[in-house]
Amino acid sequence: MGTVEEQYDQQPYSPLLTSTHHNNQLSLHSKTGTVWTAVAHIITAMIGAGVLSLAWSIAQLGWVVGPFAILVFALVTLFTAFLLCDCYRSPDPKFGTTVNRSYLAAVTHYLGRRSQITCNVLLKESLFGATVAYTVTAAVSVRAIQKSICYQREGQQASYSCDYSDDMYILLFGCIQFILSQISDFHNMKWLSVVAALMSFGYSTIGLSLGFAKVIENGEIKGSKTGVSTLSYVTKWSLVFQALGDVAFSFRYTGVFFEIQDTLKTVPENQTMKKASLVSIIIATFFFLSCACFGYAAFGDDTPGNMLTGFASNEPSWLVDSANACIVVHLVGGYQVYSQPIFASVEGWFTEKFSSSNFVNDIHSVKLPLLPALRVNLLSMYSRTVYVASTTVIAMLFPYFNQVIGTLGALNFWPLAIYFPVEMYMVQKNINFWTLTGILLRGFSSVCLIVCVAAFTASVDGLVNAKIGENR
Repeated sequence: MGTVEEQYDQQPYSPLLTSTHHNNQLSLHSKTGTVWTAVAHIITAMIGAGVLSLAWSIAQLGWVVGPFAILVFALVTLFTAFLLCDCYRSPDPKFGTTVNRSYLAAVTHYLGRRSQITCNVLLKESLFGATVAYTVTAAVSVRAIQKSICYQREGQQASYSCDYSDDMYILLFGCIQFILSQISDFHNMKWLSVVAALMSFGYSTIGLSLGFAKVIENGEIKGSKTGVSTLSYVTKWSLVFQALGDVAFSFRYTGVFFEIQDTLKTVPENQTMKKASLVSIIIATFFFLSCACFGYAAFGDDTPGNMLTGFASNEPSWLVDSANACIVVHLVGGYQVYSQPIFASVEGWFTEKFSSSNFVNDIHSVKLPLLPALRVNLLSMYSRTVYVASTTVIAMLFPYFNQVIGTLGALNFWPLAIYFPVEMYMVQKNINFWTLTGILLRGFSSVCLIVCVAAFTASVDGLVNAKIGENR
């Protein structure tokens, strides 16, 4: 690693901090972040569509293990966040102090080139997976709105005529993303994260309120200590680990951790970031527990994978439809937020390798009726079209909300939220493996790996079984 400016060459696009990290040159005096702005960024990154699956997760785990699992993941996330806080700045023999302004830059500095490649692949896979999950979730929400409208038109007894396939809505979402993806610099629209945050709080709050109202209406708290009963022991454990994968998906903001810390104006930044992490994880965990517990209390063993779909036939229908509409709006913008870093990476690579290619570099002006002239680059148009098409096809092949969420959560949680933070911290503090601290940290990482492998295996098994069941 070299100077601060040189580190920007390795910095991926931050989906949250576009206004701060848009340019490769950043004056250290321009930092204006405080503990509360950091809290806002972290909560925006954490509270998303994953919260809708937590009631189902509690249903698989039961009243004893379910809330405990959410608390454990919260504590694990907080612990590794504290490790990352201390890795933002590191001693450098040549430059005095190295500032790691992105997760990838930090991994490169502490763990070397090979780890950088692995981390880069995982970060890109995480972004790609998020867009697939967003496509599936948006389709589920649009279908729920359509189903609600059908029920209002034809009555609750019209269950068969109001049964819709996800494929049409996935294709529609893909078409919208195809158009939006052609807009260059879409990711620089500052209002995007604001709208996404408002929408996520909107549908989460509505879901929480509906769950609470349903419990009052039922006059009882449904559910059991051990969760949903299944026909076999193997199936039960498979669902338990799928549920853990869903919980892991909810606690994710590691990929933009250093970008958030880099906005802080207070030195030392690590202390401010620790306070922000503590406050934001407490708030998010309270929100997660509230939504999950009230959802399970409302539906018991019948808790749906997406909590809001359980209210599809209940009044007030307009409130449920509003929540689903908030999800769709959130995910339309969220898809672009998470796909822009991949667009930038792919197009930047081609531009560097084929600097003299007209196909790669030429900008063409296209004039449409009643619209201003559009600036179109052929590389961008083709690469982004292929990307949107690939996410759409995968979403159509596996339109299973809980299994997709669980697979992505289990796949990414250990390497990005556990392994790399632990390894970087050990290098930062020069901790030997055979010391007590080293053994405890590696042991902690190993236990988390075992849980995530089990959750990943169960979630993939769930995907396969759901696909087989669909084809029968």
